[in-house]
Amino acid sequence: MRNLLACAIALGLLGACAAGPHQLRRSVDDWDHKIYVNSPWLNAAMWIVPVFPVCHVGALALDFAITDPWYFWFDDAWDGNGTSFRHLPVDATDDVVDSLLADRAAWTRSER
Repeated sequence: MRNLLACAIALGLLGACAAGPHQLRRSVDDWDHKIYVNSPWLNAAMWIVPVFPVCHVGALALDFAITDPWYFWFDDAWDGNGTSFRHLPVDATDDVVDSLLADRAAWTRSER
């Protein structure tokens, strides 16, 4: 019986770690996006020399262990509303593509 209770608690905690605003991961993604908009070649180099992959893995680990459970257990679980994330605004000087979740999104649509 104790093992079953411990498993249920562990699964609940892991679920809380997987849910959340993913603040660090999305911040790394915003950093990646900003560099790509300003310099696609530098961005490609930072993927080849694994700067971004290492940062993504580190942000995933810290989000899973600290920030996501914090927001879940100390804020979001009790009021029923999730914490949103405000993405970094980036001034685009070239084409712009929409999120695939946006109302006007399409795989090949871009705007100037």
